[in-house]
Amino acid sequence: MRTIAGFFMVSWLLLSLGACVSTGRFEQKEREAQTLGKSLQELQGEYRELSAENEELKARVKKLADGGAALAAERDALTTTKKGLEESLKSTSDSKNKKIAELSQQISELEGENRKLKDEVVRLQQQKESEVQKTSKTYEDLLEKMKSEISKGEVTISELKGKLTVNVVEAVLFDSGKAEVKPAGLVVLQKVVDILKNLKDKAIRVEGHTDNIPIVGALAKKYPTNWELSAARAVNVTRYLQQQGIDPSLLAGVAYGEFKPVAPNDSDEGRARNRRIEIVLVSKE
Repeated sequence: MRTIAGFFMVSWLLLSLGACVSTGRFEQKEREAQTLGKSLQELQGEYRELSAENEELKARVKKLADGGAALAAERDALTTTKKGLEESLKSTSDSKNKKIAELSQQISELEGENRKLKDEVVRLQQQKESEVQKTSKTYEDLLEKMKSEISKGEVTISELKGKLTVNVVEAVLFDSGKAEVKPAGLVVLQKVVDILKNLKDKAIRVEGHTDNIPIVGALAKKYPTNWELSAARAVNVTRYLQQQGIDPSLLAGVAYGEFKPVAPNDSDEGRARNRRIEIVLVSKE
């Protein structure tokens, strides 16, 4: 009985001990499982966070990649524009340099032309002064040579800006209604010839002038108007000057008729002044 009771006691102790061991291991395993579950949840949470961060990073990478492509395209465009601008600037620079060279050449040519023109102005001025001096000398010689006629009022001599005029009244040279120079008139003209025959740098214009009284009677058959009478008188004086040795290439006979009066035609004195021959010295053309 003691043996049986001991057996049961040992068996009960063994069972109790086995039960205690199984309960402890279970609780440990359960704690481990809980810990693992918690770690899994934490890892899952961390995974979700990392996944979200990954998606965000991918989006940023894509955005940066797109931006990089846009920047690359903009860079290429800027490079092309820069190249175009450089070519344009080079072309513009070459064009401006060419234009500057052309303008410099033109300026040089103009400066040379201006120097020539200035020299020509000086030369012409000196020539003009020389002509004025010669005209003044001729004027003085005529005044001296014809002082008798001047004192009688038969001749007047004027000089203005290099233009010298010998004004001879009709009565000294012509009879009334006539165009032929009378002997007394030839004497007066000879004095003019003596002064003018050595002039080579002046043209001599012989002008015929009349009053405004119409030509009537038999004389009108020969000289229908004052035009014809003034022309005939101017030509006859011109011919005489040529006959006395004055170069005919310097001579010209001009008719003005009644249309360039020097006094009113309402008096005998005024009409007498208008009937005249003017010998005018002018510059050669």
